[in-house]
Amino acid sequence: MSDQENDLLRLMQQDDNAENMYLTFDVAGEEYAVNISYVTEVVGMQKISEVPDVPAFVKGVINLRGKVIPVLDMRLRFNLPGREYTERTTIVVLELQGVPTGLVVDQVTDVLTIAAENVSPPPRWQGRGESVVSGLGRREGGVSILLDVPRLLSEKDLREDLAGLSQVAAEAAVGMKGEGKRDKGQTPAAGG
Repeated sequence: MSDQENDLLRLMQQDDNAENMYLTFDVAGEEYAVNISYVTEVVGMQKISEVPDVPAFVKGVINLRGKVIPVLDMRLRFNLPGREYTERTTIVVLELQGVPTGLVVDQVTDVLTIAAENVSPPPRWQGRGESVVSGLGRREGGVSILLDVPRLLSEKDLREDLAGLSQVAAEAAVGMKGEGKRDKGQTPAAGG
């Protein structure tokens, strides 16, 4: 998305009807939507730095204009087969409780207004815990699967992990700037 499109996104977030506005995106042929109030920007694919000891769907972190942001692959998050990223693959940056998180999606499709009366509750499957689906938005031409962003980013304390990952990555980036300098309290290697 261009800077002009991101500016338009910001204007839409300030709209009085923002609670009914959704950014829609495609993941494996299905249309998902997140409330626009969580979206800070939409960017093309960036270099993702892998981070060890995180769930497989956490692809790593990106450096977006000096801000380190954890990135989740939505295909893997939904237990779908992964695929190679293409020129259409996009990162949707959300912010929840001050923690930015990027979602890798197959492509962003639209910004829609879905009135509350056109939202059906999500199906409840027996034996399944809380769903990341907050509802099904009926619209002309189909249905958008509305995602509950707090649940999407908080399952099994994921939000705390993402916040910690952001902090660690940011500290590492600062440390890299001073490469060659020793941190306070760091001891020299044995024999050195």
